[in-house]
Amino acid sequence: MTKLTIEDLKRIKEEVRSSTSLREGGFRAKITIHMGTCGIAAGARKLMSAVMKEIEEKKTQDVMVTTSGCAGLCSREPMATVEILSQPSVKYCDLNEDKIREIFLRHVVNGEVVESYALAKGSEATY
Repeated sequence: MTKLTIEDLKRIKEEVRSSTSLREGGFRAKITIHMGTCGIAAGARKLMSAVMKEIEEKKTQDVMVTTSGCAGLCSREPMATVEILSQPSVKYCDLNEDKIREIFLRHVVNGEVVESYALAKGSEATY
């Protein structure tokens, strides 16, 4: 039997965490709009409206949209995090309405990470 490495354990942890949190709600994907004071001042409400409009227009029913407070990177707001079932989460930064629509279509609908807007992939962890 081969030994598991630290990287193997981190990958397994990420897979279980993401699949459990989304599966419990019955959703395939989750979009979190960071709406701390800094995010709101930078335009996070416009992001939320744009995402909700995309979901409505495309009659998408398996995507949950939620909000959170500040992600700790005020200078990179507005920000959003996309979680797709069984994939690492992706945090996007410096967004506007056009960028979030592109992220919705390319990442949430088609599964393609929009690397040019991505800040980080995977979740924060303390090991």
